[in-house]
Amino acid sequence: MSAQNQQPVTPETPVTPSAASFEPAGSRGDTRPVSFFRRFLSQPEAKFGLVLTGLVLLVAIVGPFVVPAWTGYGPTSYAGKPFQYDIFGTDNLGRDVLSRFLEGGWRLLLYSALATLLGVGLGAVLGMLAAFRGGWLDSAIMRTGDVLLAIPQLVFAMLAITVLGPQGWVLVVVIGITHAPRVARVIRSATSGVVAEDYVLASQMYAVPQWKILGRDVVPNIMGPLMVEMGLRMTYSIGAVASLSFLGLGMQPPTADWGLMINENRIALSLQPWGVILPVVAIAVLTVGTNLIADAVSGASAGRANGSARKDK
Repeated sequence: MSAQNQQPVTPETPVTPSAASFEPAGSRGDTRPVSFFRRFLSQPEAKFGLVLTGLVLLVAIVGPFVVPAWTGYGPTSYAGKPFQYDIFGTDNLGRDVLSRFLEGGWRLLLYSALATLLGVGLGAVLGMLAAFRGGWLDSAIMRTGDVLLAIPQLVFAMLAITVLGPQGWVLVVVIGITHAPRVARVIRSATSGVVAEDYVLASQMYAVPQWKILGRDVVPNIMGPLMVEMGLRMTYSIGAVASLSFLGLGMQPPTADWGLMINENRIALSLQPWGVILPVVAIAVLTVGTNLIADAVSGASAGRANGSARKDK
């Protein structure tokens, strides 16, 4: 092109960055909620995990409402009346196993869910602050987490419960605190990649408040790792609550609880196995189901869909 045909560039119309220039990368394309849930449901393990988890949730939530009418016994009433057949027999004290099984699941689910929400929420906040602020705050958060990670989760929980007593809120707080350092490490790593993006730097340049940057720009772009961590921490919370109840540091007699049922009936396992088998199977199915859901969430957040490889071909 000759010099005569070249047009001079004049600053008559200043070039201003459009809104799309600073649009978070995670808010475009196939990361929308509808696309995410479609990819999630396309994972084979998602459907299987939802079925397994749904069955246990149905037993744990509906069970307490049908115990007296269906079985004829309350969770602490004695069974074994003359000429009356109990489908799963009685436990070590003569209480109906089925009634206690149907009653004993909701506490495990409630405390596990609350501990998971506390641990993930606290860990996410600490991880985002560590990555966003950096410096001494980052070092302080990570080194404190290292100290907590050096103590085994069950040992820390046993020490705290021994001092404070076996109460529900103690279980939730202790297990949630032990989850927080692990979640903080994952979220810090995910946030570090987001805060270096242009749209975050542009928000900082325009003096957008830090809390608004975290809520508007950072959180939507770390939802994938955050949801995966929530599924994993839920699995660990179920195991921790059940283990503490089995050790006598969780639910106390005569409360109906799956972990406590295993502890109470393990002595007579060879004579009456149902008091142990039912809660063990329920906890195992719930753990497998939540693990499968967490795997499906991980695949969906990574953009994998069932059959995507075949479509690319």
